[in-house]
Amino acid sequence: MFLYALLSGLTLGGVYALVALGLTIQYGVSRTLNLGYGEFLIGAAFAVFVMFGTFGISPYLLAIVVLPGAFALSWLVYRVMLMPIVRRARSPMALEIDSLLLTFGLLFAIMGIMLLMFGSNYTNYSYLSVPVRVMDATVALNRLISFGVAVVVGIIAYILLMHTRTGMALRAVSVDPVGARLVGIDVNWAAGLAFGLGGAIAAMGGILISTYMTFTAEMGVIFTMKALIVVIMAGVGHVVGALVAGLVLGLIEAFVAAYLDPGLTVAVIYAVFLLTLIIRPQGIFGRVAR
Repeated sequence: MFLYALLSGLTLGGVYALVALGLTIQYGVSRTLNLGYGEFLIGAAFAVFVMFGTFGISPYLLAIVVLPGAFALSWLVYRVMLMPIVRRARSPMALEIDSLLLTFGLLFAIMGIMLLMFGSNYTNYSYLSVPVRVMDATVALNRLISFGVAVVVGIIAYILLMHTRTGMALRAVSVDPVGARLVGIDVNWAAGLAFGLGGAIAAMGGILISTYMTFTAEMGVIFTMKALIVVIMAGVGHVVGALVAGLVLGLIEAFVAAYLDPGLTVAVIYAVFLLTLIIRPQGIFGRVAR
């Protein structure tokens, strides 16, 4: 039981960490909170579902097509929809409020399109659902691959952000947009790039969960809320913290479902979230503003 819960928690937490990473990059650099974030994840899941059913190509190979599309769409959302409110915002607080309202509408617009195209029924398909024995537990191969891909993407994202000039520019904008402008960094370019990267990472999460989880057009908001919980628990803008907190969230869900009751997972997660906010309002890995 323990080993099965551990493996289930790691596979689920890997996806949570991945999804939270994308939202962390978007918000940390652009200072705009995207409530429609989870719709890109579910949209990618539906795209892979349709293409896999039509062409029979591996969902993991379809990422070559889906990820650039998600990047481009997310970049367009920022440039076309969010840039006008960025230009007219009189303060960071006003920008956050305006972006919340705008992306809240975007959430329902994308959800409505998906409901129109796919309906509200649960959707799934079978791919690599082969049982694999890991010591005393049995886990589906697609879940193990999902965790492995999440780890690889997380490592690649960390290297790009911490050890490349582009990553340095994104981190500079995240820390101090005004100072970044003074040293010649195009802040609008960086924010658009961050939005595109976040959308592509969300789409990767959608591809992974589509191989072993049922999904509907209305599930995007669930992943958005869980990503928000992870981001806030970790500390806004903390990349490594988002990865760690995502794994912890998945482990909590798995162990609560295994040893208590699956119906209690949401209550326990929110209890941990509220406790974190009470003890460390800045997040587990965040720093107190001085």
